[in-house]
Amino acid sequence: MAYQPPVRDYTFLLRDVLDIEKHANLPGFADASMDVVEQILDGAAAFTSEVLAPLNSVGDKQGCKWSPDNTVKTPDGFKAAYDQMVEAGWLGLSSDPAWGGQGLPRVLSLAYNEMSSSANMAFSMYPGLTHGASEAINYGASEELKQRYLPKMVAGTWTGTMNLTEPQCGTDLGMLRTKAVPQADGTYRITGQKIWISGGEHDLAENIVHLVLARIEGAPAGVKGISLFIVPKFLPKDDGTPGERNSLVCAGLEEKMGIHGNATCVMAYDDAKGWLVGEENAGLKIMFVMMNEARLGVGLQGVAQGEAAYQAAAAFAKDRIQGRSLTGPKNPDGPADPIIVHPDVRRMLLDSKAVIEGGRAFLFWTALHGDLAHSHPDEAVRQKAQDYMGLMTPVLKGYLTDKGFKACVDGMQVHGGSGFTEHFPASQYLRDCRIALIYEGTNGVQALDLVGRKLAANGGRAVMSFFAEIDGFLAENEGNAQLKPYLDGLAGVKAQLQEATFWLMQNGLSNPDNAGAASTDYMHLFGLTGLSYMWALMAKTAQAKIDGGDADPFYAGKLTTGRYFLERILPDAGAHLTKLKAGSDAIMSPPVESF
Repeated sequence: MAYQPPVRDYTFLLRDVLDIEKHANLPGFADASMDVVEQILDGAAAFTSEVLAPLNSVGDKQGCKWSPDNTVKTPDGFKAAYDQMVEAGWLGLSSDPAWGGQGLPRVLSLAYNEMSSSANMAFSMYPGLTHGASEAINYGASEELKQRYLPKMVAGTWTGTMNLTEPQCGTDLGMLRTKAVPQADGTYRITGQKIWISGGEHDLAENIVHLVLARIEGAPAGVKGISLFIVPKFLPKDDGTPGERNSLVCAGLEEKMGIHGNATCVMAYDDAKGWLVGEENAGLKIMFVMMNEARLGVGLQGVAQGEAAYQAAAAFAKDRIQGRSLTGPKNPDGPADPIIVHPDVRRMLLDSKAVIEGGRAFLFWTALHGDLAHSHPDEAVRQKAQDYMGLMTPVLKGYLTDKGFKACVDGMQVHGGSGFTEHFPASQYLRDCRIALIYEGTNGVQALDLVGRKLAANGGRAVMSFFAEIDGFLAENEGNAQLKPYLDGLAGVKAQLQEATFWLMQNGLSNPDNAGAASTDYMHLFGLTGLSYMWALMAKTAQAKIDGGDADPFYAGKLTTGRYFLERILPDAGAHLTKLKAGSDAIMSPPVESF
């Protein structure tokens, strides 16, 4: 079965759970009535399922082709699909209207982005990085640079990249060597090599705007001396059209495990002309605007690939017949039963379904806070929302990509030997998804960021606010018998996360290795807490619909999946807490020679 966007789930979250129409007084939301939202979702579903999804396998098999003249050809059909996306305005859905965007809530664009990534992850990275680059420029660049680049990037006629990694440095950006030499006209000459640059060269758009981290001559060592530059492939002319070629090239493409349809480039800059974004030596702060956006996008990729893999596995399990049900034949007129009758097959499918639907809700809930952080008139609301964005970003990136990849692994397992062949899509979903655990900061780095920076920020204000919000929800719904299993589960996992947080405060400071050893388990415990809260919100909403006489089986299905989450997934929280509190000794005591 071909990928089908879960539009019904999006409308449930946006209309019923998050009730985005109650924010109609805020910029963007005024134009996002549910009638409009449903039209956008239906249009996005048609484009992604009918145009992008058929190209997914094409991109995987053909890949991108580099030529000795340093050009790159994308797979057949990508250029036409990209032009169709630009024509429809999908790239500017939530972008600032000042630059040609539609200014709709970001939580709505999240739904489109998930559909796009599920349908064709490699393709979706081109506009995804462009949007992130335009956000960084909008945040930190001069008005002149904004006027020159943003209208083209928001429209999608120009694309964008981020250039961080070099052969000798990845996560440790303080080691970067790319240099920037100031010129008399206020520009800079950029020289150096960058690797693993997604979308660094392609044939989709007329220009590519590279955001490049470099060190100005004489700048301080380490991350304190890093600046950010716009370095376009073609230098814009006064009329805004691409002019002469800048002195930069794609020197080759990486041969990758997956996302073959996205050009992952080695970029060489040789006295290329660049413009400083923001102030000297303040490049990381601006680039982190793009990186944080990208990290949320990568968390979304985990959900998106997990959704696509789940759909394929569920369809296969209904169709493939092998063996008989343990409780007697369910297909008596056939030689065997469909494998979906077997408990272990259902376990794998429901593991995926429960985490994907809970993870999607967690992403949407967080994205709504991102909208509130940008536009709410109440400073306290903006502060809380911004705190949540900072706290949840590493959790969403790390936890949801771990679990999204697990859904892809289980999807292949449901397919059995068929999944290990290229006749079915299971292999591609698994291969494409694997990078999500690595890029934009590995999941281990996300976990360290969570326990080392985000928890302690502002005296722990964000996590304490999250605990208080959960306590408020529990108190508000106390006595609701139908919701009791969800309330009990949420109260229990919140207490475990709180215990883990206090343990880290006491033991992480005295021995930083304790924090490092606990970080991944803490991130997963936090993820389970977030999903437990989301399932409680969804269950409350679904039950209210049922009690109100709505016979739509969708709501009963939500409660069934939520029950599975409570009984079969949430108990993992106890194991994470136990491992976390074991400390670092068993990890750090073995000598290096023993490995």
